[in-house]
Amino acid sequence: MYIKEKLNNGIRVVMEEIPYVNSVSIGVLVNNGSIKEKDDLNGISHFIEHMLFKGTSNRSAKELAESIDDVGGQINAFTGTEYTCFYVRVLDKHLPIAIDVLSDMLNNSTFGEKDIEKEKGVIIEEINMYLDSPEDIVYDILSETMFENTSLALPILGTYETVSNLDRDTIMNYYKRHYTTENIVISIVGNFQYRETIAMLNECFYKTSPIEMGLNDGMMEDIPEISQNIGYKLKDTEQLNLCVGMEGVKRGSDDIYPLLVMNNTFGGSMSSRLFQRLREEMGLVYSVYSHPTSFENIGAFTVYAGLSVNQILNVAKLVNEDIEDLKDNLITDYELIRSKEQLKGNYILGMESTSNRMFEIGKSELLLNKVLSPEDILNKIDKVQMVDIERVVTNIFNRDKYNIAYVGKLSDPEKINNNLKEIFFS
Repeated sequence: MYIKEKLNNGIRVVMEEIPYVNSVSIGVLVNNGSIKEKDDLNGISHFIEHMLFKGTSNRSAKELAESIDDVGGQINAFTGTEYTCFYVRVLDKHLPIAIDVLSDMLNNSTFGEKDIEKEKGVIIEEINMYLDSPEDIVYDILSETMFENTSLALPILGTYETVSNLDRDTIMNYYKRHYTTENIVISIVGNFQYRETIAMLNECFYKTSPIEMGLNDGMMEDIPEISQNIGYKLKDTEQLNLCVGMEGVKRGSDDIYPLLVMNNTFGGSMSSRLFQRLREEMGLVYSVYSHPTSFENIGAFTVYAGLSVNQILNVAKLVNEDIEDLKDNLITDYELIRSKEQLKGNYILGMESTSNRMFEIGKSELLLNKVLSPEDILNKIDKVQMVDIERVVTNIFNRDKYNIAYVGKLSDPEKINNNLKEIFFS
């Protein structure tokens, strides 16, 4: 059973008590990510995530880390397209320390000038590491190709130029605008005492909080108009990374459940059609999979493959054949039943982790303003019928909205692009 509260300053709290475990996971989720950024501020959300670990008026950066390390806990954070999350997992008796550290980071971080300049170098090295990963690059190229001229096309880390140009005033103005009580959800799952925990949260997040009420301006201003495009980067790699993307399902739509069921059969598991045919039967790829991604006003559906450069057209033709077969014949009754059971099993197993449960309910409250119970989600999966599969297959696999991205060492990309257009666009 989930508990929903609101602190005295307006921060939402969602909690689930699990008395039979010895740990507790707590996350502070902020409705802020790269989707909020303009071109010249690209990467600022991720930069702020880093800066909150660089010291507060009460603790140095080392003392922040030691506060959690000394009790055997784990502290970390990540920035995504739509939200940022700071989280701690500790033994249940150390929850007060976790709350104190997280509130200190959000309320009292100093954003020192020297720390900002030093962190620019750290993040530029992170960008360098990212650019050495062709699988990461190809997804950025796909986003740029599909969502051009919108914030969804921006890389989460930013660029050398945008990160180098950030200054303290710009960072602080952005922080005060987006790190508002209305944009924050605290999620707690594990063994804790409800009333004591709410009292601690009110004391730590309210008494010293400089976070002011603000508007939740999370909606993307420009919704992308997806059309046919190809984006690529020539890079001296042994393997070629290929993505085919198309418009998916926006967040909150009930069509996400038939899409997940379809995807599980098509390319979302080791027993899927794509994996079995391209890897197991034909040995053309090491990795191949498909997956949906949902945002507030739009979604994406992506097929990824890692392959030898000289196999790009063969793999492209096989992927297209599997798509056309799915459009013509859908999935079998057996596949429908099996996929639903796989999804339910994966979901239940994932929810046995307090950290996963914390992320799940926190993200749901932050982005949907509600928390679906496991029973609700399992029921929605169970209710998926073949007519629902047919509807999402028809909507997703629209050739007018196919986009292609690849990264690899090609001698004649223009010829390859024309061949890919013949396979996917005609």
